[in-house]
Amino acid sequence: MLQEVERWLADRSWSADDRPLDQLFSAKRAAGTTVSVVLPALDEEATVGEIVEVIRRDLIDGRPVPLVDELVVVDSGSTDRTAEVAAKAGARVVHRDEVLPRIPALPGKGEVLWRSLLATTGDVVCFVDADLRDFSSVFVSGIVGPLLTDPGIQFVKAMYDRPLGTAGPGAGDAGPGAGDGRPGGAEQGGRVTELVARPLLNLHWPQLAGFVQPLGGEYAVRRSLLERLPFPVGYGVELGLLVDALHTAGLDALAQVDVGVRLHRHQDGRALGRMAAAIYRTAQVRLSRGHLVRPALTQFERGPDGFVPHTYPVDTEERPPMAEIEEYASRRVA
Repeated sequence: MLQEVERWLADRSWSADDRPLDQLFSAKRAAGTTVSVVLPALDEEATVGEIVEVIRRDLIDGRPVPLVDELVVVDSGSTDRTAEVAAKAGARVVHRDEVLPRIPALPGKGEVLWRSLLATTGDVVCFVDADLRDFSSVFVSGIVGPLLTDPGIQFVKAMYDRPLGTAGPGAGDAGPGAGDGRPGGAEQGGRVTELVARPLLNLHWPQLAGFVQPLGGEYAVRRSLLERLPFPVGYGVELGLLVDALHTAGLDALAQVDVGVRLHRHQDGRALGRMAAAIYRTAQVRLSRGHLVRPALTQFERGPDGFVPHTYPVDTEERPPMAEIEEYASRRVA
C-alpha cells in the first residue's frame, strides 16, 4: 500500500505553477467545459467580498473566455451583511432555504454544498470557503486546472501551508491547516486533521494517506461525480466526499494541487471537539453503516459551582446523491 501511495503522490500531486493560466484558458476553450465556483457562507461579511472581487478580476472580467462561468455565494442564514457584500462584489447570491424548498433545510456546511448543485450548472464545481484572508485566485485556478487538462481526473483537493499563530490570542482552529497559537513556522494539517482525520484515513482507507489536506474546504469536482455522492450535512462532508469518491471513481481519478498558503478564521476548542465527533461519525458510518449508539457529544465548561456539562447532537444526517432528487433530474432532462 505504501508503494501505491508513493506512486499516487508522484503521479497525482502537482503545483499550481505546473499549469499556467494561459494553458488553462486554452484547454477550457478547446473542451468547452463550464466551471462553477461556490462559496458557502455564514456571517462572512469581512472576507467574502474580497474573495469574490479577486475571482472576478483574475478569472472572469476582461477574459475572452472566462475561466469561471458562475460565481455563486450560497448564504446559509447570515445575520450580518454577507449577502449584500457578496452581491456588491459581483457574485450571484442564493439563499440556502430558497434552493429545493420542498425539503426543509438542515444546519451544516454539507447541506449548503449539496443544495449548491441545484443552484449551479457548471460541468466542474469548485468549492471555496468564504472565510479565507489574503485570498489568491490560484485557490481556484490551481485545483480546476487538472480537471480542464486531464479527462481522467475527477476530484482535486487543494494542499497548502498554514502559518501558525495568525488568528490572534485564544483562537481555535476551524479546520485543516490551523495553527496552535505559536509564532512563526508553518504546518500542513490542523489539529482535527492530525488527531482525527489523518489517523482514520491511514488506518481504514490507506489509499488516501497521501492527501495533505483531507479536510480542506477548497476542492473541485466534476459534476458527473458529485451528483452520485451522498453528502453528510455537517462537518463530516469533506471526509465523506473524499472516501466516497475513492470508492466511486478510484484513486487515480483523485489528485491534489499545492496552492501555497491558506489563512482563515478560527474557532474555539469546543467547536473543534464537535467537528472531530462529526468526522469520526462520518467515518464510522462508512465503515459499518451500522447503528450509532449515542450520536451526541458531551463537553464541559467551568461554572461558578464547578464543571457544567453541555451535550450537543453529532451530525447524523446525510443527503442522498443529487441525481436521485426529482427536481435535479427534471432539470437535466430539460
